[in-house]
This record gives sequence, C-alpha cells and structure tokens, in this order.
Amino acid sequence: MSASLNPYPNSRAWAQVIPQRTGLLRARPQRFKRLFDVVFALLLGLIVLPLGLLIAGAIAFESGGPVLFAHTRIGRRTRRFRLWKFRSMVSDADEVLQTYLDQHPGHALEWRLAHKLRNDPRVTRVGRFLRRTSLDELPQLWNVLRGEMSLVGPRPIVEEEIAKYGPAVALYSQVLPGLTGLWQVSGRNDTTYRERVELDCRYIRAWTAMVDLRVLVKTVRVVLGGHGAY
Repeated sequence: MSASLNPYPNSRAWAQVIPQRTGLLRARPQRFKRLFDVVFALLLGLIVLPLGLLIAGAIAFESGGPVLFAHTRIGRRTRRFRLWKFRSMVSDADEVLQTYLDQHPGHALEWRLAHKLRNDPRVTRVGRFLRRTSLDELPQLWNVLRGEMSLVGPRPIVEEEIAKYGPAVALYSQVLPGLTGLWQVSGRNDTTYRERVELDCRYIRAWTAMVDLRVLVKTVRVVLGGHGAY
C-alpha cells in the first residue's frame, strides 16, 4: 500500500487513533444510540414519505428505469451490506465512467483517491439536484431501521477504501456507519481523504448523545446550503 494513501503509516500515530474503550466503543452507548436511531428513523420516514414519492416520480420521468440504487458497503464488523439511495446516475453508469476515465486520464487520479468526480458524467439533471441537497440519501433510513447503519456515524466505505483507511479500519468496523456524520458537516468533498479518516476516528472516540444532536442539527444547515456536495 502506498504510504501516501495510508493516513496512519506508523505505530505512534495509530496509538493515538485507538484509545481506551471510551466514546462509542462501549456497549451501553451503542444500545442507547440504536434505540434513538429506530425511533427517529421511523418518525422521519413518515414525514418525508410524500417527498420520497415525488423524487421517485421525477427520476422515473427523466430517465426511466429503477428509482433506487443499491451499492455494497462495509459495515460494522466489516460485514457487507447494500446501501440504498435514490438513483442519481444514468442506468449504464459503469460503462459511462470507464469511457470517461479512458478519455480523460487526468481525472483517473481524482477517482482513485476519492472515488468521486467533481464533474461526474454519469449524474443526471435530477441526480445533480438530489446530490446537492443530499436527498438521494433518504432511502438509507431503511438501512438504519435494518440495523445496518446509524443516523450519525463514520462515512460508509466501499471495498476499495479499506486499504486507504489502513489500520484505522479496525476502529471504523467497531461501530455502525452513519447516514450523516462529522465528515458530512465538516466540508464533505472539500476535505482530503486523510481528514475524512481522522474525522471518523475522532467521532468514535469522542461520541456523546449531544455530539449526535449537534451533528444532526448542523446536517440540516449544510444540506440547505449545499456546501461541499457534488
């Protein structure tokens, strides 16, 4: 693994990442957090159901095909799960991406480092709006209810990102990934990958119920402002 991609390349730095069993690493906080997730996700799901139906209609009208998209992510205890989103891309997204990267090799590094493109050719017009407002994430309330995600937590990663997390993945995999989190309210795609990992680790170590409430409140502000989203 390239040293430039490893956010914690030496044991001293890693010792600072794995603290004593504090924050969200204890069983009682995780049980409390799970109860809050279920209650809040049910209430929020009922409130946003009409909006979800409108979004589904807009996706179907623009591009046809399925309105939902599932992607495999790494969850607690490194278990794989299918994360749900409103579809924001064209149906043949993989082929479009490969063609684009072949024609624009300069963007291949951007994709390799962040698994995102600022000007992604796969994103539809409705999809751009959904991503800018983060409304494409609403179906993940189902993941929360299923116990695969939490309302607040580390950013859910894909298989290819395990190597980039380095030893920090051991800490990441002890908790549920979140629908939102410190990364999402701290610049999102305007941050470096190393900063993303550090934010995830900081959240796990310093978790309190008040931290979650603050993140949720700030998420609303960030979503309304569209900061760092693409």
